[in-house]
Amino acid sequence: MIPVKVQKISFHPPSRSYAVILCEINGTRKLPVIVGAFEAQSIALALESMETPRPLTHDLIGLLIKEVEANLVAVRITNLEEGVFYATLDINGKITGKRSVDSRPSDAIAVGLRMQAPIMIAEELFDEAGIEEEDNNDPGETSTSLSVKELEGRLQVAVEGEKYEIAAKIRDQIKEQKH
Repeated sequence: MIPVKVQKISFHPPSRSYAVILCEINGTRKLPVIVGAFEAQSIALALESMETPRPLTHDLIGLLIKEVEANLVAVRITNLEEGVFYATLDINGKITGKRSVDSRPSDAIAVGLRMQAPIMIAEELFDEAGIEEEDNNDPGETSTSLSVKELEGRLQVAVEGEKYEIAAKIRDQIKEQKH
């Protein structure tokens, strides 16, 4: 498992959702994960350490983990199946023992940031859907076998990096897959 941090969150126009860009802490690879508006807002609040008047859902999950005297050991993004990422919350406590709880990556990231737990990504996911820093020169060249969601994540990274020619190639690949 590779430790990552949230580099940024940006609006993803094609899906009307948001892309959370996770980047290796000790490397150059990035992994875009598409999340919904609520989850993006929750992740942004956690990144900014903003307090809310009442606990949000992800705050509540963290409070429940603490209430049963457990710790969130790590957030692990483990699989990618048919364009959908899978994650777990790894919890350890006297009462709970060691548990691995299934989670959407967006929820796991939001809870992990609040509880200051490490966020880890399986090595295979970088191979399957990651973007190398150098790949920003032409991420469209290696994306022919990617799903539409993965391509849309790469499209967002290319647009944000102002790599418009690459973005156009990726856009064309998305159009081809949708038809």
